[in-house]
Amino acid sequence: MKTLKDFNFNNKKAIIRVDFNVPLDEHFKVTDATRIEAAKPTIDKILNDGGAVILMSHLGRPNGVESKYSLKHIVSQVEISLGKKINFVSDCIGSEAESAAKSLENGEILLLENLRFYKEEEAGDIVFAKKLASLGDIYVNDAFGTAHRAHASTTIIAQFFEKSKCFGLLLAKEIESINKVLSDSIKPVTAILGGSKVSSKITVIENILDKVNHMIIGGGMTFTFVKALGGKIGDSICEDDKMELAIEILKQAKEKGVQIHLPIDVVAADSFSNDAKIQIVDVKIFQMDGKV
Repeated sequence: MKTLKDFNFNNKKAIIRVDFNVPLDEHFKVTDATRIEAAKPTIDKILNDGGAVILMSHLGRPNGVESKYSLKHIVSQVEISLGKKINFVSDCIGSEAESAAKSLENGEILLLENLRFYKEEEAGDIVFAKKLASLGDIYVNDAFGTAHRAHASTTIIAQFFEKSKCFGLLLAKEIESINKVLSDSIKPVTAILGGSKVSSKITVIENILDKVNHMIIGGGMTFTFVKALGGKIGDSICEDDKMELAIEILKQAKEKGVQIHLPIDVVAADSFSNDAKIQIVDVKIFQMDGKV
C-alpha cells in the first residue's frame, strides 16, 4: 500500500477519510480537538502540493439524519485547527455534494456531512461507496480508528481507486508504531490501549500479547473489564456480550506472563455536562461496591 509521500497532488482532489468523531458539549462546542489536529499534516501536504481536499467523517451514532450529530457543529473548530477556511456541504452524496466537489479549487477544503446519516455507510454498501468515490481523484485513508471496519468510506471505496489510493501520514505513523511492537520491539514493552469497545480492539490485543510485558487498558472499554470482574459501573458504556471475552483476555495475559493494568480511579459524574457534579472514585471501591 502506498503512502501520501508516493503522490503529488497538484491539480488533484483528494477525498480523505478522517476521524473527526470528536466530543461536543451541550452547546455543540468541540471539547477536544486532538483528532482534528492529528489530520493536519496530511491535509497540509496535499494543499502544499497544489491540490484540493474533500474531508469525510462520521460523528457519533446517529439514527438517520439527526441535527445534533451534524458536522456543521465542528466547522469553526476545524477552521481553527487547520488554519484554513472550510467549505461545508449538508450532504455527503447527491447533487449538492457533487456540485460542491466539482467547483472546489486547488488549495480549498470541503467538509462533507456525517457519513452515518446513511445506513449504507456502516453496511459497506458498494453503491454508496461509488457515489463517494466519484467526488475525488485520489483516495486517502487517514482514519486509524475506523480503518479496521469494512465500511463504505474505508474498505469499499478503496476498490474504486485501483492505482490512486494511499495511507495518510497519521495512519502510516500508527502502522509503523504497531510494526515496531510486533516485529522490532526490545523488551520490556508496555502497550497502552484505549477506545470504547473491547470488540474493536480484540484483534490488536490477541496479536500483541506475545510481544509485550505490560498492557495498560483505558477509555470506555475499561468498564467492560470492571463489570466482568464483578464491579458496578452505573451508566458507563459497557459491552455486556463481551464480558466473557474480557475475562478470557485476562486469563490469556496471565498465562503469558503479561500484566494487565486497569485504572486505579475514575471520574464519576451525575450527567454528561460541563456543569455536572463530579467526584473521583477509587476503582477498587467502584469495582466491588466498597467490599474491598
